[in-house]
Amino acid sequence: MKKILIISSGETGKNFIDRVIQTYTSENMYYIVESKAREYDDYNSARFKFYEFDTTSAYKLANLLKMEFLQVVVAMDDEMDAKYTLKNIRSLKAKVRVVFLDRWNLVNEDPNTVLINSNELVASRLIDYLPNVPVIAQNVGIGEGEIMEVLVPFGSSFIYKHIGAIEQKEWRVVAIYRNRQLIMPTRRRMIQPNDLLVLVGDPIVLKSVYRAIKRELGQFPEPFGSNLYLYIDMDIINKKTINELVRRAVYAHKKFKHNLIIRVVNPSDIDIVEHIKNFKSDNVIIDIKFDNQNQQESFFEDMKLYNVGLLIVSKEMFSHTPSRMMLYQSHVPVLKISDKSFSSVKSAALILSDNKDLEKISATIFDISEQMGFNINMYNYLNEHQVEKEEVIEHYTNLSTIFSKNIKIIKENKNPIKILQQKEDFIHMVPFTHKLTKKSIYSMFSTDSERLYYKLDDYHQIFIPIEL
Repeated sequence: MKKILIISSGETGKNFIDRVIQTYTSENMYYIVESKAREYDDYNSARFKFYEFDTTSAYKLANLLKMEFLQVVVAMDDEMDAKYTLKNIRSLKAKVRVVFLDRWNLVNEDPNTVLINSNELVASRLIDYLPNVPVIAQNVGIGEGEIMEVLVPFGSSFIYKHIGAIEQKEWRVVAIYRNRQLIMPTRRRMIQPNDLLVLVGDPIVLKSVYRAIKRELGQFPEPFGSNLYLYIDMDIINKKTINELVRRAVYAHKKFKHNLIIRVVNPSDIDIVEHIKNFKSDNVIIDIKFDNQNQQESFFEDMKLYNVGLLIVSKEMFSHTPSRMMLYQSHVPVLKISDKSFSSVKSAALILSDNKDLEKISATIFDISEQMGFNINMYNYLNEHQVEKEEVIEHYTNLSTIFSKNIKIIKENKNPIKILQQKEDFIHMVPFTHKLTKKSIYSMFSTDSERLYYKLDDYHQIFIPIEL
């Protein structure tokens, strides 16, 4: 049995001893010293031994420290008494581990003494009650933020999402508390408003997850980034369409009310470059690259430099397989602009697949649709497996009610792509997964509607990463 010595005075010490008595471990033997004896209820006399004497007296303390203690805990109210007690312990036992309640911001150079700063503890506990501040477990694990507690607000992008539809890379939802009851998460479990989620994962990743959970509509392109970025490679893009591409990108920039960066590489037409420069303003940055620096390297440098949250490209560039892979690796939504009018778009078209990728990007779809004034039309091809689709429909229907956003579920007996090819005023929204980086020739005979995105290449499309 491990022997623990507790030296206590004041209310904090008494409360600590009360808590120790209530613990269920039977492996520790506690020796408790107080300068003035106090009454304690319901303690096990076989596990708790109480003494009454002044621990500032090295002589009196020496008799007790003849025993071998695994650890000494000092929780005292008076600074001088606490300091002299610690000094006496060290004169008698130089190596014993001492946990010392520090109310006075003391300086410690003893590797065998752990100072617990009471001011920091209180401040840390108080900050847990502030709204929109993540609660981080400090006395569990390594205490660096790898365990986090997050309250899901009513307008969160995570509400009514199935656990299995949340891309959990380097983090996990390990518990849900709802109405003060513990609920173990399963793939089919749906998150509800005011759920308290316990998350475990990489501390840096959890910070991003926290921001995503707290995110509400009207913030896109957050959490991906802050600015819009139009990428023009004159070696790829049809020069006749560049002027319209820029004009439509500026239109999108005004809708989202974020800065627009226009990056031009391989400039080969002076007239077009001069025309692009005419769009320069306080909120539109023109960046022409004349050197021969590695384009991919330069592209990813720009992503960080400009904190890009939405990439805008032409359909020629997205059709270019190496460029499409580069866009995918950016982990940022991509707006692919076609030759059609952008201002006439009235609805966002979603095509249900037999996976939950659309549920993973629902928050971004609602956010974009809200800011751009789009209705949402969801096409359900009835000839395909329906179980997964029904869960996605349920999720979108719940969100549409909460966000007062119109959504229409359209059931079709024939491929929705053929239906959409007969329409004009829509933008196609697609989960941006790795399978979209393959050459389109490999998808010709696929029944996966996401891999057949290129069949709607003549229409505006937004490709949204499924990871946070």
